[in-house]
Amino acid sequence: MSYKITGSGCSIPSVVQTNEAFLNHPFLDDKGLKFDINNNTIIDKFNSITGIEQRKYIPSELKTSDIAYQAAQKAIEDARLDPETLDYIIVAHNFGDISSSSKQIDTLPSLASRVKTLLKIQNPSCVAYDILFGCPGWVEAMIQAQAFIKAGMAKKCLVIGADALSRVVDIHDRDSMIYADGAGATILEESNEKGGILSHSSLTYTAHNEADFIFYGTSYNNKALNEDKYIKMQGRKVYEFALNKVPAAMKQCLDQAGVEIDNLKKIFIHQANKKMDEAIAKRFYKLYKKPIPDEILPMNIEEFGNSSVATVPTLFDLVLKQNYKGHSLHEGDIILFASVGAGMNINAITYQI
Repeated sequence: MSYKITGSGCSIPSVVQTNEAFLNHPFLDDKGLKFDINNNTIIDKFNSITGIEQRKYIPSELKTSDIAYQAAQKAIEDARLDPETLDYIIVAHNFGDISSSSKQIDTLPSLASRVKTLLKIQNPSCVAYDILFGCPGWVEAMIQAQAFIKAGMAKKCLVIGADALSRVVDIHDRDSMIYADGAGATILEESNEKGGILSHSSLTYTAHNEADFIFYGTSYNNKALNEDKYIKMQGRKVYEFALNKVPAAMKQCLDQAGVEIDNLKKIFIHQANKKMDEAIAKRFYKLYKKPIPDEILPMNIEEFGNSSVATVPTLFDLVLKQNYKGHSLHEGDIILFASVGAGMNINAITYQI
């Protein structure tokens, strides 16, 4: 028996926000002071490091659960299954539903329950729940879905990664340019076909205050009268952590599958920072004393930004269906899903198409 993705789908937000939109943002440092350089320079430096040229936001009338539903519907249609036969709906997110007019985070009922409602599923045996695991949430939810199927508790699982980070950014923080919105979904089923999930690895680091690298904090504008909270991160520490820890976790996962590095076709890594992702991939191949191959690393961060848990399933769906930017997948190809994020959490899956 294998555990295979039989359908995928994504919801791509319609609002495009270019880097130029940030030219008049009142950027401040973490002490609430103005920078001694202009926004043009800030944006140019940001682009050279992250590779982000634009990002996508959901329109004001939508919430995270709405785009999660849209991605889910496409995955269900792609898998050609009756949604009433789903055993689990697992939604990975970080901030729940947030309206465009309020910073109030809404996580009850669960987003998975909201998606189930929108899908009009009547079957009470279809269990719906959410997972909070930072940016690696979709990968971890896939690992959990496989565990349910392997244990005989399920046969078909809908796994969704969705976030609307544009609703939790501090306009005074330069990091606000990183974040975006989006949703990606997959159907995981038991199968008699070859391939599917070959191995997986998950790690959580907290012993050296890693849990504080990405957090929910107040605005850098210390003169603000409200106490709204926003997504924050210690960028340099996240960058160094990822470069030091992620390549080894990826190697552990691939080795566990018994796959030779030369047989790996694509790496779908969390789209957090182009320069960081490229450095992770190079260090990963260096562990095998190999140069990184051309065309191994699909990227969409340039035009999509960092949509957290949605980045990996969205990019996978684009490459699988659209040969995105010249990248394509074929039956039998071995790929690696990998992610890193708040927790600090790292995970990876070796998968055969």
